[in-house]
Amino acid sequence: MQPNPATANAPIHELIAHRWSPRAYDSTKIVSREQILALVEAARWAPSCFGDEPWRFVICDKNSNPTAWQHAFDCLVEGNQVWVKNAPVIILATASDNFKHNGHANRWASYDTGAASENLCLQAVALGLVAHQMGGFDPAKAKTVFNIPDGITCMAMIAVGYQAEADTLTGDMKARETAPRQRVALEKQFFDGTWDKGII
Repeated sequence: MQPNPATANAPIHELIAHRWSPRAYDSTKIVSREQILALVEAARWAPSCFGDEPWRFVICDKNSNPTAWQHAFDCLVEGNQVWVKNAPVIILATASDNFKHNGHANRWASYDTGAASENLCLQAVALGLVAHQMGGFDPAKAKTVFNIPDGITCMAMIAVGYQAEADTLTGDMKARETAPRQRVALEKQFFDGTWDKGII
């Protein structure tokens, strides 16, 4: 496994520092049922507006349900299929459009589902796994193949598994895997009391 920790301006927890989105997956290692349950349990305990828990996740484990995994894989764009083919688990994250308690539109559903997804990704790090969230998929196709009802929006696909060496990738994928991690400077996006006044 190739660690690629974040270079931070202040000390941050190692789970956050070591969470990144690799594309090199070990096709020979499965993710256990116990690990999958830990991932979704972590997602379940994310915060949400009104405690609505608008997220719904479809877990596609190649080991226990290769048909579901193939359905998820077929929804991905070609650029993601190139590397996701080695990931043993693909998860579809979706959000309910309306609140449960009053049926009104929930404009925070996608925000809350993102929080649940990040919990899942951090739990993956804690388990020695890696997770890569993707927007490159066909949501309409996903709704069809997984029988997702109206009122549910497909948000992202998440590949989960064990990291492989970067040498298992080629070309641009390998270059991206081994490139230094970068983020916009802290003061450009985090403001101190008013817009555009950098926190540092």
